[in-house]
Amino acid sequence: MTSKRSIPIAAALVALVSTGAAGAQSGWDSPYAGFPADSGYRPGYGARDPREGKIETATFLANSANVSQLGHGSISLASSDGSAASGPDDGTFESALIDQLTKAGYRSDAQPGSNGQSVEFVVSNDVVQPAEPPHNPIGGDVAVGVGSHGWGGVGLGLNLDLSKPLKALVATRLQARIRNSATHELLWEGRAQVLTRDGDKRWTPQAIATRLTAALFKGFPKPS
Repeated sequence: MTSKRSIPIAAALVALVSTGAAGAQSGWDSPYAGFPADSGYRPGYGARDPREGKIETATFLANSANVSQLGHGSISLASSDGSAASGPDDGTFESALIDQLTKAGYRSDAQPGSNGQSVEFVVSNDVVQPAEPPHNPIGGDVAVGVGSHGWGGVGLGLNLDLSKPLKALVATRLQARIRNSATHELLWEGRAQVLTRDGDKRWTPQAIATRLTAALFKGFPKPS
C-alpha cells in the first residue's frame, strides 16, 4: 500500500547532497535510499517490534553560498513535477510543514511563483510487515506410555497463548525540498520515516505528521 503526495509551499524544499562534486543532487525518485536497510529482524508472534515509533531522519545542505537564504523571507508550497498520486493525509502534512517552516523563521504568506523560496514534499506509506494471521490460543502434546507389567500412563501438556495477532507494520516516509523560487536552485533536502502499527491510536495521521515534521526540522538548516 503506497500513497504519495506532492504539494507546493512559499519556499521550495529541495535536497542537495554533496558527494564530492559541488551541487550533487540526491534522487527524488528514490527518496529513501540512505536509510538503514531492513535488517530482516522479525519478532515472535504477538511481540512488539523494537523499531516501532523510532523516527529516523537525514538532512542535506547544498554546497552553495546561497544556503544563507534558508530560514529567511517568504516560503510557499510549490507544484511538484512528479506524477505522485494524492494521499488522504496530504493536508495534514501540509499544515504540519507550514507550522515548522514558520517556526524556522519563514513567512508563509507568499503566493506560489513569487520571489523567495518554495517547498515541495512527498509522503509515502508502505507495509513493512503484513498483519499476523489468527492463531489457535491453545496447543499441546499428548504422550501415552505402557509399562512392562501392563500398566499404562497418559501425559497431557497444554500451552496457552492469549496474545493477539499484530496488525500490519507500516512505514510512513516524508521527503521535503527547499529551492530558490527564482533560480530553482536546490538549497536543502530532508527525509524522515517512522514505523507504526496500522490502527495504533497513539499514532494518528496528525500525530505522525507532527512528529515527523518536527524531527525533520530540528536544528534547521544544519545538515544531520
